[in-house]
Amino acid sequence: MVEQNAKKGLEFADIGFVLLSEQIVSVGMGDDSLQSSKMGELFLGG
Repeated sequence: MVEQNAKKGLEFADIGFVLLSEQIVSVGMGDDSLQSSKMGELFLGG
């Protein structure tokens, strides 16, 4: 699945790859990725 809304996509994913400017910036289990502080840094500015 490809989804522009990372939060929505990771809710359904077993494993998630997050791409930013054509580079993989995060790989992990969907639930773990949602709780990751890196997601906040990437998408919420901190």
